[in-house]
Amino acid sequence: MTDPSSRYDVVIVGGAVHGASAAYHLAAHPGFSGRVLLVEKDPTFRFAATALSAGSIRQQFSSAVNIAISLEGIAFLRAIGTILEVEGDRPSIGLVEGGYLFLATPAGAAQLAENHRLQTALGADILHFDAPDLPAQFPWLSTEGLAAGAWGRSGEGWFDGYGLMQALRRKARALGVETVSAEVVAVEREGGRATGVRLADGARIAAGRVILAAGSGTAPLMAGLGLPLPVVPKKRMVFTFACRERLAGFPLLIDPTGVYCRPEGEGFIAGVAPDDLDGPPAEDFEVDHTLFEETIWPVLAARIPAFEAIRPGRAWAGHYDMNLFDHNAVVGPLPLAGLLVANGFSGHGLQQAPAVGRGLAELVVAGRYETLDLAELGYDRIAAGRKLLEKNVV
Repeated sequence: MTDPSSRYDVVIVGGAVHGASAAYHLAAHPGFSGRVLLVEKDPTFRFAATALSAGSIRQQFSSAVNIAISLEGIAFLRAIGTILEVEGDRPSIGLVEGGYLFLATPAGAAQLAENHRLQTALGADILHFDAPDLPAQFPWLSTEGLAAGAWGRSGEGWFDGYGLMQALRRKARALGVETVSAEVVAVEREGGRATGVRLADGARIAAGRVILAAGSGTAPLMAGLGLPLPVVPKKRMVFTFACRERLAGFPLLIDPTGVYCRPEGEGFIAGVAPDDLDGPPAEDFEVDHTLFEETIWPVLAARIPAFEAIRPGRAWAGHYDMNLFDHNAVVGPLPLAGLLVANGFSGHGLQQAPAVGRGLAELVVAGRYETLDLAELGYDRIAAGRKLLEKNVV
């Protein structure tokens, strides 16, 4: 049982995948020997984005930093059994490198080709197809209205995101990280420095550094310090269905409309990028089944004729911490000494967790990024109005 009156070198607020990754990477860093406390208000993770995500990874971004983050991420996921082994127990997250298949109309073909050039230049294994060549690789696909496609031959796919989080947490504990179930309601400060956190029951925990990785709970904590963060929870719904036909080599398909679909066990899951970014923050987890019936299924049935006859299954909803500024993560130091953040992942959080956790650990230990420079994701860009342009947001 953690003693809240103790002082820690690092307190991490938020125990899901990003908090767990930061905790593990800190404890595993050869230059760190301090005490780490991982604080999570809901140890069931019932409503955590980590648990409700579609769980995927891709290199098909348009910005170099996001591509590099996911290249590091796939290397971590491939080696997870070795990296996160605890007492001979090697975790498995069911990684399937089925690839993403981005499809483009004539209007989007040039951007797809430009993205492909950057991705391959950075070492991603992405193949580009003109529309007439797509059926040879994907015979179940209708190419009507398409000009091109890009597919991740390796390094892209899907995995058990909840399993990743639990493996990180277990390894972190094995390395000495302490955990506690409690709600952080404020970050304590003295002058220009963060000095710890205050819990809902009034207890205070002193800390040399505080890392905020609390998903949709991060912005309110920062607001209490006078640090605005344009991140709000947005609802994403995931629908499952079964198809009578077996479709060999089915990837995670992204239609030009924003509708996506991928295999899940013997069936499929599907969803669509939200179009309500200017609307109010999400508050509930209710599923609107008309979204599947009226928007998603018609698109899928036109693109994959075999999906004209399907059997719908269960569905669920989760919240993304959506960065309304530029839809990219906000990572690194804040303008209050001793305070760091990992937030605003806008649906890319699981795949970016390994690289971000390591980067945060390096900032704590060395005061700088040692392996992968994540400075482009820094909070300072928000204050400066300097957007990180990412054209491949899904």
